[in-house]
Amino acid sequence: MPPSPLMAHQAALEIDPAATGWILTSTALVLLMTLPGLALFYGGMVRRKNLLATIAQSTAALAIVTVLWFVAGYSLSFGQGPAAVNSLVGGLDAAFLRGVGIDTAHSLSPGLPEFLWIAYQLTFAIITPALIAGAFAERMKFSASLLFFGLWHLIVYAPICHQVWGGGYLGSMGVLDFAGGAVVHVNAGVAGLVCALVLGPRHGFGRDNMAPHNLSLTAIGTGLLFVGWLGFNAGSAWAADGIAAVAALNTILAAATAALGWMIVEWIDHKKPTLLGLLSGIVGGLVGVTPAAGLVDPMGAFLIGAISGPACYFGAVWLKRALKYDDSLDAFGVHGMGGIVGALLTGVFASAAINPAADGASILNQALGLVAVIAWSAVGTFAVLMICRFTTGLKVTREQEIEGLDVTQHGEGLH
Repeated sequence: MPPSPLMAHQAALEIDPAATGWILTSTALVLLMTLPGLALFYGGMVRRKNLLATIAQSTAALAIVTVLWFVAGYSLSFGQGPAAVNSLVGGLDAAFLRGVGIDTAHSLSPGLPEFLWIAYQLTFAIITPALIAGAFAERMKFSASLLFFGLWHLIVYAPICHQVWGGGYLGSMGVLDFAGGAVVHVNAGVAGLVCALVLGPRHGFGRDNMAPHNLSLTAIGTGLLFVGWLGFNAGSAWAADGIAAVAALNTILAAATAALGWMIVEWIDHKKPTLLGLLSGIVGGLVGVTPAAGLVDPMGAFLIGAISGPACYFGAVWLKRALKYDDSLDAFGVHGMGGIVGALLTGVFASAAINPAADGASILNQALGLVAVIAWSAVGTFAVLMICRFTTGLKVTREQEIEGLDVTQHGEGLH
């Protein structure tokens, strides 16, 4: 029986066993980043009465996005749409993974089985909306978060993913995003800021003690995120090669440098270095180096980390304090600011000696790409929130917020 004709986005599989083994491993690592990594990282930072509800949001994001990725998300992100819209979003030819077989590959990576490519890219799609939940933690209805995750995946994530990585206009104009600085972190950070502004602050914000209830959980979550991030960044080489190796080293180096940068600024500003600051600095450095990981040399990664740490401190502490918005767990302060800084610096430090894809990199292209991503994310997120507001409603009542979301949304509590 002759093979089925290939779809426009596909190529015949020419399997690379080493690359396939590495991306299978990377898929597991990136999945670890959301559950339990991000769930524990965020869970430790909320008040005790909202721990389970916060973990539930990460879990729900995983479940909803996985099903939608199978139904339509993959096709919209990495399929090819009609010519009139393909620069913005893919089509539905591969909806329900029709036409995907064990002998097909995506044309971007013909050495990987397409099923593996789908699984690996799914893990990026999962963590992005889960990151946003840090901005509306402790006050959004669980029903609203479910609807939000589903609509946001289809309306915001899939088009931006296609525009940058899937054959859309941003990738075509030379915007560089090695592992998700714009697609994941700027996208999630901007969406988080819009959520924080639309929902308004938590009851008692600026007055009550809202300190993290268990930084040990946050530290464990950070460690899981850090390890998983090697699959995130080094896996984005799509091969077990020199680019993957430099991306792995750059990831570790930038994270460590940013942690020191955050600590120094915090020590000067607050007179004491905190564990939360060190952990936040690590994540800020990981975010900052993500768009550049396989495009810069270690000196570039060091400088990106050195700039990202203080920049994320500025976003999470000074900017939030000055503008008085309640980004509960600093989704914008860390992921938005770190992603913006990292994306711009990719245009400065990208080196064709490390990766030929860096040839022609420019800070202007990076800035134009950021403007486009920020605009789509902000407008799309606002539209999704309005749909939620007039269907499920957005925010729990004041009484429910005071009692805690573990009990009022899930009927569960820590005993």
